[in-house]
Amino acid sequence: MQKNWMSLAISGLSTMALSAALVACGGDKDEPAASVPSADKFFNRTATFTVCSQIGASCEADEVTAAEIVAASEDGMTLVYSNSPKGEIGFVDISDVKVPKALGALAMGGEPTSVTVLGAHAIVAVNTSPSFVAPSGKLVVVDIAARKMVAEIALPGQPDSIARSKDGKYLAVAIENERDEDLGDGAPPQLPGGSLVIVDVAGAPGTWKTRTVDLAGIATLYPSDPEPEYVAINDDNVAVVTLQENNHIALVDLASGKLIRHFSAGTVDLTQVDLTDAPRPNQVSFTQSQAGRLREPDGVTWLSKTRFATANEGDLNGGSRGFTVWNSEGNVVWDAGNTLEHLVARVGHYNDKRSDAKGNEPENVAFGRFDGTDYLFVASERSSVISVYDMSRPDVPAFKQVLPTALAPEGVLAIPSRKLLIVASEADDRASLVRSSLNIYQYQTAAPAYPTIQSADRADGTPIPWSALSGLAAAPTGSTVYAVDDSFFRGNRIFEIDTARKPAQLQREIRVTDPDRRIAALAALLPAAKDANAFDATDLAAMVNADGTVNLDPEGISVASDGGFWIASEGAGTVGEAARPVLSANLVFKLTATGVIQEIIQLPAEVNAKQQRFGFEGIAESNGRLVVAFQRAWAGEARPRIGVYDLAARTWQFMFYPLDAVASPNGGWVGLSDITAMGNNQFMLVERDNQGGPDARIKRLYRIDLSGQADGAVLTKTLVRDLLPDLKLAGGNVVEKIEGLARLANGEWLIVNDNDGVDDGANSGETLLIRLGQLSGG
Repeated sequence: MQKNWMSLAISGLSTMALSAALVACGGDKDEPAASVPSADKFFNRTATFTVCSQIGASCEADEVTAAEIVAASEDGMTLVYSNSPKGEIGFVDISDVKVPKALGALAMGGEPTSVTVLGAHAIVAVNTSPSFVAPSGKLVVVDIAARKMVAEIALPGQPDSIARSKDGKYLAVAIENERDEDLGDGAPPQLPGGSLVIVDVAGAPGTWKTRTVDLAGIATLYPSDPEPEYVAINDDNVAVVTLQENNHIALVDLASGKLIRHFSAGTVDLTQVDLTDAPRPNQVSFTQSQAGRLREPDGVTWLSKTRFATANEGDLNGGSRGFTVWNSEGNVVWDAGNTLEHLVARVGHYNDKRSDAKGNEPENVAFGRFDGTDYLFVASERSSVISVYDMSRPDVPAFKQVLPTALAPEGVLAIPSRKLLIVASEADDRASLVRSSLNIYQYQTAAPAYPTIQSADRADGTPIPWSALSGLAAAPTGSTVYAVDDSFFRGNRIFEIDTARKPAQLQREIRVTDPDRRIAALAALLPAAKDANAFDATDLAAMVNADGTVNLDPEGISVASDGGFWIASEGAGTVGEAARPVLSANLVFKLTATGVIQEIIQLPAEVNAKQQRFGFEGIAESNGRLVVAFQRAWAGEARPRIGVYDLAARTWQFMFYPLDAVASPNGGWVGLSDITAMGNNQFMLVERDNQGGPDARIKRLYRIDLSGQADGAVLTKTLVRDLLPDLKLAGGNVVEKIEGLARLANGEWLIVNDNDGVDDGANSGETLLIRLGQLSGG
């Protein structure tokens, strides 16, 4: 990590200016006592509140809901969050941080965009605009205890962000008057422009007065159309306002309403980043550069009276993939450069589908002092993590830890009085297994629970990027396991992971290659195609990349008894279905220890003729046989197959596995994932549904015995463990795909989930390598 902290150039900032900025950051006599680093305290997740539980405790409604910005009552016991899709704010009781409780919601008469708390009241910024060219809005003052509106205050446009002063004298509202992104090319200027509204808080809420600060003409970019995005207030009642599309920052004195200072957010020269979108072979590669990238900051937070930090999300033409620390003179003190990109790759959260856009996309920042230590929290919207930095040296943020969140974190709130951090994740789509959530973390004297896997560096000093772990196998001795990634990146690798370390270290990547053209040789063995959708030589050619790496769909891996590996590659497509033509067959590959394909095993033609798109999932070698688990039943069959391949005789035998019935209120299906040999013809399998979060019902380990089983037999199974309690211990939404299962030489069992390559808009990237210990009956 440390090798690349400053592998960037700060555009427009001379060495002398940078030195002056650093000196200016030394603090002053009015600042609080110096922050002291803590080596034994970390943040860990205690619970996740799914917003859909406001509709019904079991979260069985398909209705889209969200938590975007979150605030807390003065005592820190009640959360209030904005819910834009439903036009309401929600309330949550967090008196017990392990069991948050729904307290209901209140309609706002418009779209709530932000919320803060002042005394007994929640102050909600509400967009009431009938159109982009006629923006309007209001502040709604809500009695938190009674959950009733007590006053409304008209605003001169569409609000985006609201902040309160520490002394309670002022509110500041960023009036964005957002542009119509579907109008022309969506670029500014699109009038009317935005402004900053100051609310003088005196007397009853109905008597509060507003003042407007004109921000037009200050930015170099689109000066006639300022678009304030976010606002924060320091202890001197100075508001810092980010104008994202204008790539500009303004400081406003709230008492006088005067503009103190304004300046460009500048640019960053990025190095060792990936600018190429997935999918393509050869994975993520941090070998590209991007000069003069506009920061275009979004969220902002004060770190002291003289320093603040911005999350450089980007919008039109920018986004520097990091965050910046500034002093109040407008000088850059520190910039994250490429380090957030490398961090999320190291922990399996890199979203490769955003490589050509804005990468991890830092959305927001927050600050808090916990037990004498200052922390900065940075939310990465597209990688769904919170990066935590110790700010004890305010000019050099020190990475502390990374926290997983539900998909798309937006609002971040520190509650130091209760040692809590709250993060609102806004994405919600039940069909995609995504539920908007409030993530709750506690500052504890305990080791960090996340990540469960992190990678070592490549030779160039960048981290080994990884995700989409679809199988797991243990080495014959020691604590090493091997994982394999699936088809997401179209260039397959085996990962060597040392589980003796905490977090487990992914220490080596082995590329799967086909230098001897064994895949191409399969063409001669293919049966004559019966229709245009049949698997053919063209499909085989697509399985090999130009550089010799392969594009398979490995779903299972087993360590071969004679060295190397077996991998089970799932076929793509369904026989006879034009919408899902067969593009690849289900194949078993024997690999050397260096990943070279040695042998390919096919299914019998009569079995291939039944292919459905849910094929090979797990593979295990035991007593001279390979045992392969099919995920679901194939054409004309009621149960999925367990395939047994005799390595000496080169013959197949098939039994059938009895799946549990679907139990999720969201429907879906139940199928098999990984399989692991236990000895004596016994095997452990993962059986799971395709549901996550509150809809998950079946995540189980079953044991089967193949002794004396004849071809075509229906197997019996024995439940060994219900995995749902293990998955819920992590405090987050239950992950869907448990696709890896392994037993170490000491008898300890491990499971891991597949995060789908952090597929944009559908997976948060959270990967849980869970130690189950030794299992009774396992």
